[in-house]
Amino acid sequence: MKRIYKISGLLLLFTFFSTAVFAQNITVKGKVSDAKTGEALIGVTVGVQGTSNGTQTDVNGNFTVSVASNATLQVSYIGYTTQTVAVDGRTSIDIKLATSANELAQVVVVGYGTQRKLDVTGSVASVKGEDISRQPSTNAVSSLQGKVAGVQITNSGSPGSSPEIRIRGLGTVYGNANPLYVVDGVWFDDISFLNPNDVENISILKDASAESIYGVRAANGVVLVTTKKGKGAPSISYNAYAGWQKVTNQPKLANASEYATLVNELNRTNTFSDPASLGEGTNWLNLVLRDAFTMKHDITVSGSTEKSSYSFSGGYLKQQGVVSGNDYDRVTAHLQQDVQATNFLKLGYNAVLQGSKSRDIPGDIIYKAFTAAPVVPAFYSNGSYGDPNDYPVGNIPSNPQASLDFFNQRSNNYRFTGNVYADVNFTKFLKFRTSFGGEFGQAEVRSYNPVYQATTTQFNKISDLSISRADVRNWIWENTLTFDRTFGQHHLTVLAGQSAQRYKSYSITGTAQNVPYTSDGDLYLTLGSNDVTNPRSVTDGGALSTFQSFFGRVNYSFADKYLLNASFRADGSSKFIGNQRWGYFPSVGAGWVISNEEFMKDQHIFDNLKIRGSWGKIGNASVPANLSTQTVTQSANFIAVYNGTSATGANITTIVPPITYWERGVGTDFGVEMAFLNNKLSFEADYYKKKTEQAIFAIPILGSLGTTGNTVIGNQATFDNHGFEFSASWRDNINKDFSYSVSGNFSINNNKVLSTQTGANPIYAGGAAATGGQLSTRTIVGQPIGEFYGLVVDGVFQTPEEVASSLQKNAKPGDFKYKDLNGDKVIDAKDRTVIGNPNPKYLYGLNTSFKYRQFDLAVDLQGVAGVDVYNANLGLRYGAENFTKDFYNNRWHGAGTSTTYPSANIGGGENYKPNSFFVESGAYFRIRNVQLGYTLPASIASKLYMKGIRVYASGQNVYNSFKYRGFNPEIGGSPTNAGIDNGAYPLYATYNFGVNVTF
Repeated sequence: MKRIYKISGLLLLFTFFSTAVFAQNITVKGKVSDAKTGEALIGVTVGVQGTSNGTQTDVNGNFTVSVASNATLQVSYIGYTTQTVAVDGRTSIDIKLATSANELAQVVVVGYGTQRKLDVTGSVASVKGEDISRQPSTNAVSSLQGKVAGVQITNSGSPGSSPEIRIRGLGTVYGNANPLYVVDGVWFDDISFLNPNDVENISILKDASAESIYGVRAANGVVLVTTKKGKGAPSISYNAYAGWQKVTNQPKLANASEYATLVNELNRTNTFSDPASLGEGTNWLNLVLRDAFTMKHDITVSGSTEKSSYSFSGGYLKQQGVVSGNDYDRVTAHLQQDVQATNFLKLGYNAVLQGSKSRDIPGDIIYKAFTAAPVVPAFYSNGSYGDPNDYPVGNIPSNPQASLDFFNQRSNNYRFTGNVYADVNFTKFLKFRTSFGGEFGQAEVRSYNPVYQATTTQFNKISDLSISRADVRNWIWENTLTFDRTFGQHHLTVLAGQSAQRYKSYSITGTAQNVPYTSDGDLYLTLGSNDVTNPRSVTDGGALSTFQSFFGRVNYSFADKYLLNASFRADGSSKFIGNQRWGYFPSVGAGWVISNEEFMKDQHIFDNLKIRGSWGKIGNASVPANLSTQTVTQSANFIAVYNGTSATGANITTIVPPITYWERGVGTDFGVEMAFLNNKLSFEADYYKKKTEQAIFAIPILGSLGTTGNTVIGNQATFDNHGFEFSASWRDNINKDFSYSVSGNFSINNNKVLSTQTGANPIYAGGAAATGGQLSTRTIVGQPIGEFYGLVVDGVFQTPEEVASSLQKNAKPGDFKYKDLNGDKVIDAKDRTVIGNPNPKYLYGLNTSFKYRQFDLAVDLQGVAGVDVYNANLGLRYGAENFTKDFYNNRWHGAGTSTTYPSANIGGGENYKPNSFFVESGAYFRIRNVQLGYTLPASIASKLYMKGIRVYASGQNVYNSFKYRGFNPEIGGSPTNAGIDNGAYPLYATYNFGVNVTF
C-alpha cells in the first residue's frame, strides 16, 4: 500500500513539474451564471481540461482555481451544456452557461453513481422530482404511471397502499414480483414510507446490463430514488393542497323493483307478488361509498454553503378513502446533511421517519355492496338494522351497513430508514465511499369484534380481540472504490465494491375473548382486560437472511464515440444451501455515438445519433428461505402410542424439492437514440428480450398425498418477456413568454412460458374467479403466465327444444351454450381453452407541459391495451345476490330476448364455470393528471416577503374511457391470479387546490 502511495505521489509530482516547464501557473477567479436568467449557479464543476485539477462554484456562483496561463477550463453542470473556455493568461473570467437541450449531455443516476446519458449503454429512464410532485399522489411510484416506456403500474386505490409495478413484464412468479427500490443507497421492497415531495429524481434500470450491478435482487428491475439535497442560499418552502375524491365509472345496480323481477325469474315463482311497487329501494353502493376529503402539507428548510448542504422537511397527509370509514393519516420527516470536513473527507447522512395510522374496512365490503339486495333497507324505522332474512327470498347477502359499523380494525406503522456515509478522496481521480444504512420498522394491527346482534345472521355472542405486531430490523453496509480519469480522448471509470446485508423480521399475534369495550374507546383495548376464565393464545414467527456480495464495473469511452461497459457481481445468500448459495451475474454493454464521427460533421439531419447493445445476467432471492428444508409438524391429530399410552405425535406434512436454485434472468437489449432540429425533437427505441431461468413456481399436488399444503414449491419453469419500447419528446421555447414540451411513449410486451418441469401438464390457479372451487387460470408451455382458461360461450339456449337437441341435456332455456371444441360430442373440461390474457401487451402515455408568462399547464394521458379482466363479480353468486342494471336490461327472460346474456340463473347450473362471458377487455384510456398553475410576479411576491408563490388547481383521473362492466379495469394480483376482479377498490377522481410558497 505504501508503494502505491509513493508511486501515486511521484506521478502527481511529475505532472506538476511537467506543467511548470511549459507554462506558468496563475490564479483565475470568476463567476458562473445562467445565460438566460443571470442567476448564479451553485456547485458548477470548473475543471482544467486534460488534468484532474478543478473546483466548484460557491453559493454566489464564484470560483477560484490555479491553472497554467495557457490552460483550458471545462465548465459542466447538470442540465446545462458543457462549455470550454481558453484562459489565455486572464485572471478574471465570467462564464454564462446555456441550458442543455441535448439529451446525451444530461446526467442520469445509475447503480452506485451517475453517468452522462451519452455514456450509458443500457436502458435507463429518468424522471425528475418536479414531475413526480406535480401529481397529488401519496406514493411516488404512482406518479410514474404513463411516464416511462415499458413500465406498468397498477394502483389499488385504497389509502396508504403500495402500487404494483412491473418493468418489462413479469420477472418472477413466486414471491415478491416488485422491483428492488434503492433509496439513497439503502435497499427496500417498497417506498410507501417516502414523501413524494422529498424525491429529487427517480431512475429506472430496465435491462439486465444496467441491473446486474444489483444482481441478487435485480430480476424484476431496479428503481433508484435520490432524495433532495440543499442547494444555494437558505430557503423555506411550503407546499400544500386540499381537495376531494369522487368515485368515477360507478356501475349502476338494479333497483328494488328490477331486483324483485329478477328474483322471481331466478326462482321461477312469484316470490315478490308486485315488484313494481317496491320502487328504487336501497342503493348499497351509494350508501357505502362517499366523496372523500384529502389534504397534504409539506415544509422544507434547505440551503448550502461552500462546505456543507442541508435539507430538513416535514410532511402531513390526511386521506379519506372513498369507502365510508376508511381513513389514513401519515406523518413524514426527511433529514439530509453533507459536510466537507476536510479537503479530502466528506461526511453525510440521510434519514426518513414515517408514522401512519389507518382505520380499516372489511376486505370484501365492495363485493357485499355490489351484491346486497336493494329490497332490504339499511335501517328500519325503529333504528334497527334491515335484516335480509325478513324477506322471503332465501340466502340474501348480509347487510353491508352492519358489516361496516361493527368492523373495528386499526393499523399503525412506524418506520425509520436512512444511512450515514463518508467519501474519501485519495486523489482527484480516486475516491472511496463507505455507507451504512437500514430500516427499523414496526407494523401493528388491532382487530376487535364486539358483542352485537345486528341481523339474524350478523351477530357475535363472545367478544374477541386480536393484536399483532410485525418488526423488521434490516441493515446494509457497502464500500466502493472508484477510479475516474480522463487520458486525452480516453475516459475510464473503474468501480469495485463490497456489500453485506441482513434482513430480520419477527411477528407476534395475541388473541383473547370476553374483552369488554368501554367508553374510554379503542386505546384501552388490551389482551389483559379479558375474563380470565377464557384462555388467551399467542403465536409468533420470524425470518432471518443474510447476504454477502462483491461487485465491480468498468466504463470506458474513447472520444465520446465508442463506449464499453462491463460489470460483475457475486452474491452469496443464506436462503440457499450447499454449492447453490452463491450466484454470479456478469453483464456487458457497448455503444457507438455516430453523430460524433468526423463523417457526420457536415450533415444537418441528426444532432445526436447513438446505437447501443447490452447483455447481462440477473438474479432473484425474493423467495422464502430454506425452501428445501423438510419440516416436521406436531399436532393433536397425530397420535403416537407408547406402551399403550397415547401421546401427541408428529409427522411430515409437506413436500419439498431436494434442492432449490437461484432464479436467474438473462437479458439482451438493443437501442437507438436520436435527436433532430437543434435537439428539439428526440427519439429513443429499444428491442429487448428477458428470459427467466429456473423460475420458482408453486405447483398443485393431490391432497391424497397427506400434506397440509396443496402445492410443492421449487424451480419449475423458464419463461421470457420480449418486446419493443418507443419514446419521443419535443421541446421548444417559442419566445421569452411561451415554451412547451410534449413527450410520449409506447411499448409492446409479449410473455411466454418456454418450459416447465411438469412438461405438457399445465399449472392451474385462479380459484377465486368462480364458485365451486373452479380454477380459471392456466400456465402452460407456449402461452403467457396465468392466462384465463375456460369454456367458450356460443350463445344462450332459447327453448326446451333447443336444449333437447344439444350436447347439454341438463341445461335450461337461458343457460349458456358452450362450444364442443374437441368434437367428442361431450361438453366437459376437455373443451376448455384460452379465453383471455391478464398480461397487458400495449402500454402508452402522453405527457405535455405549457408555460405562458406566469401561467403553466400540464396534461398527462395514459392507457393500456391488449389485456383482459375476469369479472368474477358476475359469477360469484350463492343465492339471491343483486345484479347490475346492464344485466337487467340485456338478460335472457324468454325466447328471443337475448343471445348474449344468460338468465337470472347466471350463478347456477353450469353457468358459473369459468367461461368467455366473464372475460372482458381490460383496455382503458384516461386523463391521468391535469394541472393549471399561476405564479405571482416576483415584484408582488417580494412585497409579501416571499421569494415566490404559485397557486394551482389539479385533477387526477378526471376522464376514464373503458368498456369493462366493473368499477375499474386496473386489476392487479399475484402473477398466476392476476386480473381477477372480486370486489376491487373503486376508481376515483381527485380534485385539488394547492399552493407552493418559497421564503
